[in-house]
Amino acid sequence: MLEGVMREETSQGISLDDVWQWQDDFTALWNVVGCRFRRCDTRSHAARYVRGLLGRVERKNAWQMAEYLGDASPYAIQHLLDRGAWDPDAVRDEIFRYAQQHMLTLDEAGVLIVDETGFLKKGKKSAGVQRQYSGTAGRIENSQIGVFLALAGSGGRVLIDRELYLPKSWCEDTARCEEAAIPPDVSFATKQQLAQKMLERAFGFGFSPEWVLADEVYGADSKFRRFLEGRGQAYVLAVSAQQRLWVAFRQIRVDEFVKEISAEDWFRMSVGEGAKGSRVYDWAAISFGAPVEEVLRRWVLFRRNVENPGEYAYYLCLAPEGVSGRELAQAAGQRWHIESCFEAAKQETGLDEYEVRSWHGWYRHITLSMLALVFLSVVRLHANGKKS
Repeated sequence: MLEGVMREETSQGISLDDVWQWQDDFTALWNVVGCRFRRCDTRSHAARYVRGLLGRVERKNAWQMAEYLGDASPYAIQHLLDRGAWDPDAVRDEIFRYAQQHMLTLDEAGVLIVDETGFLKKGKKSAGVQRQYSGTAGRIENSQIGVFLALAGSGGRVLIDRELYLPKSWCEDTARCEEAAIPPDVSFATKQQLAQKMLERAFGFGFSPEWVLADEVYGADSKFRRFLEGRGQAYVLAVSAQQRLWVAFRQIRVDEFVKEISAEDWFRMSVGEGAKGSRVYDWAAISFGAPVEEVLRRWVLFRRNVENPGEYAYYLCLAPEGVSGRELAQAAGQRWHIESCFEAAKQETGLDEYEVRSWHGWYRHITLSMLALVFLSVVRLHANGKKS
């Protein structure tokens, strides 16, 4: 079941006792999550499916998963993801609880990060599929788009919520929606609205993050920013060079505003390690506008490429009055955590290797993949803690 963990950790001094402990940890987790499945057979199939997602399977589709689990056919897996009676949102709530318990210390708030990822698909019957821009491919491709919410804390980073983006063309085609088993009450929602929906769930569940982070798809949406401001929620949101601000009773683009920053206002710092080494940039931060709820201020954070000083990135921020530019830069640098989650989930727990076409099938597979990922993250956290 835990080959995916074992092949990395056993080579680094982890004993068989540790592996048995992980088995016990999975049993303890499933004793809680399993209550979300009313039927014993569905509960058993779900546990085996998650074990398969944690296993060393070349491609985690129905046939290869069935072979790995010792089944003669993929029918049990297909039934679990298609016709079985269980609610993936109830399982998602258990992911919330498990992530809170293990990713955060008692006095830690963590950060919540919003982003989307693409799932390349053939044909036109998978729910929400169409030719659309996919960041995964870096171009327009036939794909589904999922909007995700990640939690990052001292214990690691994990995906905790998900929504499938349903394009307008789908919402206007009733027959197509019926064929993909899309509920009749599902209507068009922008990616920003889906992100807000997930954040509202997280807030309602008790998450109170130090920061909400997102890229410019979300940062450019004034309604999304006002939603966070209305809650008094601090954020660092990327925006494009065309973003306009009201500064000293005049409207100015951020790429013009950056020219007004004096040389002494810039500082250089690393915001963590990337694929090509330490991510060092020049940064500057300036507050603007009226306070929000008298305790938070709006800021603009500028990032400049050290090797190419003409290359900038821009962020709109909501933060306490006394925040430093270094704290804002450090927050901005944490957005990469969700990219690491996508990479890990796709490589290790089969996030993108499903073969379902239906709306509920997508949510079921994605949710169980996320559950496998959070368990894998906790196992590695404990293993690394023991080795340190």
